[in-house]
Amino acid sequence: MRSERSCLWSMLQALALLPTMAVKDSQPTTKKISPEEPAFERPIGNHTFFLGREAVLGCAVTNLGKHKVGWLRAEDQTVLTMHERAVLGSRYAVSLDAPMTWQLRIRPLRAEDRGCYMCQINTQPTMTWQIGCIDVFVPPDIVSDDTSSDVSVQELENATLTCKATGHPPPKITWRREDHEPILLKKPSSRDFDKVESFVGSSMPLWRVDRRQMGAFLCIASNDVPPAVSKRITLNVNFAPTVKVPNQLLGAPLGTDVKLKCYVEAYPNTINYWIKNRGEMLLDGPKYTIREEKSSYKVSMWLTIRQFAKSDIGTYNCVSTNSLGKSEGTLRLYEIKLNSYSEDFSNQISVAGGLTEAAKGNSESKLHSEMTLISILICIYIFMLT
Repeated sequence: MRSERSCLWSMLQALALLPTMAVKDSQPTTKKISPEEPAFERPIGNHTFFLGREAVLGCAVTNLGKHKVGWLRAEDQTVLTMHERAVLGSRYAVSLDAPMTWQLRIRPLRAEDRGCYMCQINTQPTMTWQIGCIDVFVPPDIVSDDTSSDVSVQELENATLTCKATGHPPPKITWRREDHEPILLKKPSSRDFDKVESFVGSSMPLWRVDRRQMGAFLCIASNDVPPAVSKRITLNVNFAPTVKVPNQLLGAPLGTDVKLKCYVEAYPNTINYWIKNRGEMLLDGPKYTIREEKSSYKVSMWLTIRQFAKSDIGTYNCVSTNSLGKSEGTLRLYEIKLNSYSEDFSNQISVAGGLTEAAKGNSESKLHSEMTLISILICIYIFMLT
């Protein structure tokens, strides 16, 4: 009995719902169409800019509608601009360039601005974004703390000149001599020098340094980002004096001016002077003129003796001394007697003249013989014809 009642109740409920279902089926159905989503028209791309200039990245958007565009630093998600307003500092700005290109501007550009940037549209449920990157070219700069100052070494010791520089791309270091002379480089196992116009590398090793390598060098840093920079580094080679005398024995007539000369090589600078007969130091004055010419580690010394007299005959020494040692050269000065010299000279002239006259006589004699021979030949020829 109970089952019959529950079955009847279900049938009555179904009959009651039929009108409602009919009404629903009779109503027309409509489909909701969402507007087209924003999209990026083209990639931002990767760009290179110079330090201190302005960097510009463009983000072209289509179908933006009511959405907003923002720029962020990709590395740490720092918000730089939001739609038409800059958020972080005065170096960042945003501008709208037709058609619908949102430009991020960074000025002045710093080295730390190198990296990637994100252009983001606030779409739902997830953001739409793309990334473009900036490379900042930085001109070279020499790091003074890591670069050699003037270098001083003893002769035959080893030395190294060092030059460090920063920049992007990494700079190339080139060494040249300031005087435009070739750089002398010696291999560790050789005594011979290689002459090169330049040397490339942050460190230039010099083995068993020679005095000829002394001078000023230029360390030049360049990376194709102007301007290139340079630093001047002087290499000083220390050694004791050496003295060379071109003419050790000199003769002069009395009453003439006599000039004595010595060549000195030394570093550091020397004290140079002249002495006579191992005792008297000569001073510049009416009787003596003392002169020096210095070029790098070379010094030329001159002593001029005015109105050479018998008292000036003797031995002269050019002396050079510095903190590393002392050296001297010896010159001997003697008298050439003017009369005997004149007689000898006259004799030489006479002899030369005699030779000249003899040569002249020989020439005339030879010519006379040739003319005589020609005359004889002509006579013989005429005699044969007749």
